[in-house]
Amino acid sequence: MVSDRLKQYIEAKGVSYYAFENSIDVSRGSISKAVKDSKSIGSNVLEKILSVYPDLNPSWLLTGEGDMFNNDVEVVTPDTVKTYRLKTDRNIESQQIPLYDLEAVAGLVPLFSNNKALTPADHISIPHLPKCDGAIYVTGDSMYPLLKSGDIVLYKEVNDMVNGIFWGEMYLISIDMDGEEYITVKYIQRSQEPGMVKLVSENRHHQEKEVELSKIRALALVKASIRMNAMN
Repeated sequence: MVSDRLKQYIEAKGVSYYAFENSIDVSRGSISKAVKDSKSIGSNVLEKILSVYPDLNPSWLLTGEGDMFNNDVEVVTPDTVKTYRLKTDRNIESQQIPLYDLEAVAGLVPLFSNNKALTPADHISIPHLPKCDGAIYVTGDSMYPLLKSGDIVLYKEVNDMVNGIFWGEMYLISIDMDGEEYITVKYIQRSQEPGMVKLVSENRHHQEKEVELSKIRALALVKASIRMNAMN
């Protein structure tokens, strides 16, 4: 079935169902549920998939004939860039995005409050990305396999932590933990408790956690990530 072959493709790409669904602008769980239940996938969704993922062989997806990947499209690149877009995003043809060393700038709070006075470690230029304020390396495995330690995330700062959160999206977060800054990348979801938010990991081995919104000291929406697949 098409859904079974789509499962194989998603696994071969090494992306989560959440990221895949987000990339083709469909509701969360729609693809994963279709795959799990071996249900058919609508033609309009298939058109979106093939337009977003040109390396996927349409003949293989629909009939099972031929190779999974389209031989006319280059698949392997030195680094993999994944974008996480909102409907309101507007691409910028070219921008120099500063890459910061978190240890050198002593955390997100000083970085966000004084980034114009800080010297970045480098700059990143990727055409047609939505507006980004900066980039940092991530550590830890809470968002694995979507992100792994050593990946780069490109972010847009959030100034209004009350009204500026897009629920369910991925964020770079600085949390006050007994006077110490704890930096992480999580999905932010609504909580049933007033004044609280729910932090959710991609990694199934990490439990979700609720924290007070007032404990979040700095917040940025993750707009893209870069994974190095080749070493010099």
